[in-house]
Amino acid sequence: MNFKPLGKRVLIKREEEQKTTASGIILPDNAKEKPLQGTVVALADKAAKKGIKEGDKVIFGKFKGTEITMDGQELLVLESDDILGILN
Repeated sequence: MNFKPLGKRVLIKREEEQKTTASGIILPDNAKEKPLQGTVVALADKAAKKGIKEGDKVIFGKFKGTEITMDGQELLVLESDDILGILN
């Protein structure tokens, strides 16, 4: 994959969606919520100035970003300002 976000954008690979609840109930596809965390795959130079780097696990807002598909993977492009925090 060769994608370089522009401006202050970041390319995120979302965490895998949960297929069961904590109590073991299997969720159908239409009942699953997309995870609000993922791993930074690529970022623009301006986004790097905010302390974000490739490989960081981040949490982002629920209705933020644009979903794209590249090389068969579903990814999310969002503004670095939409990242709420970095997980340690």
